[in-house]
Amino acid sequence: MPTPAAPSPTPRRTGALIPVLALALALFATACAKDGTTGAAARSGTGASATANRLEPLTRTPSPDLPVTITSADGTKVTVKKADRIVPLSGSLSEIVFTLGLGGRVVARDITATFDQAKKLPVVTRNHDVSAESVLSLAPDLVLAETTSGPAEAMRQIRDAGVPVVVTAPAQDLDDVGTRIRSVADTLGVPSSGRELTRRTEDRIAAVREDIPHGKKKPRVAFLYLRGSASVYLIGGTKSGATSLLEAAGAVDAGADSGLKTDFRALTSEALAKAAPDAILVMSQGLDSVGGVDGLVGIPGVAQTPAGVDRRVVSVEDGALLAYGPRTDQVLKSIVGQLYGTGKGGA
Repeated sequence: MPTPAAPSPTPRRTGALIPVLALALALFATACAKDGTTGAAARSGTGASATANRLEPLTRTPSPDLPVTITSADGTKVTVKKADRIVPLSGSLSEIVFTLGLGGRVVARDITATFDQAKKLPVVTRNHDVSAESVLSLAPDLVLAETTSGPAEAMRQIRDAGVPVVVTAPAQDLDDVGTRIRSVADTLGVPSSGRELTRRTEDRIAAVREDIPHGKKKPRVAFLYLRGSASVYLIGGTKSGATSLLEAAGAVDAGADSGLKTDFRALTSEALAKAAPDAILVMSQGLDSVGGVDGLVGIPGVAQTPAGVDRRVVSVEDGALLAYGPRTDQVLKSIVGQLYGTGKGGA
């Protein structure tokens, strides 16, 4: 598969947001669905995402009870009168709408929404930028956005056209999963479905966590952001967005534990030596962009780490890894399966 295109080599920043989520989603611009293996295969250099690319909606299709008035994450009050033609401006928001059972009302998608049910919808973003003209041409009665959605001029143009825009804060960790689902459900006038989906998702996450092996030593995992086409190699710190997932998987975020207090820092041999990861977590498209595991261990410093020596790489689909939504249990299960192999014993 050709190296994926990338709109920019560094995270897009908006205010005090965790920028990695926008970064991870932008990476998905030319993503394709991937099958993969876990465990020993990851260590031998063939590991890839094991996250299903098809969503599992709730069994009961809800009927929105509208109008509702919502306080948007940007502080404005928005009255939602209809939700017959919905445009979610991120893959994560699209996943929530579809999993709530309202996918039939979605008329467009962000370029990062590549799960099976959304693939045939028209795209209204260029790379990670919203096209106001494309959105308005579809006559939406509701736009769901994130505080990272932009540019600001495009969002203003959509609002000026009279379309209600409800903004949601991006997820930062596992604790945001339920809050985010319920926020979208409340906006769509289906709060009971939001509570049901939250319970289902949180129960499934808890079930995965119960099966995590607990050895004497927790594996140290470094989250690397790779963009080989732009020669960008970064290591994640406490604000990367991955710490919560790694801790839930029974691991230590090696970058954060080594003292990196920011989101990302340039990957150096010194940083890798200090992090000393037993395994490396990457997004699958980023791994492809450097030529797979062979290319990854060729990056200076990687081969000298325990992870590089063992070729212990955990790869998860770009659009799912940091979405913190209805598929987070699958993401966590994929990480656990690849990290521990058979699922028995410690690191």
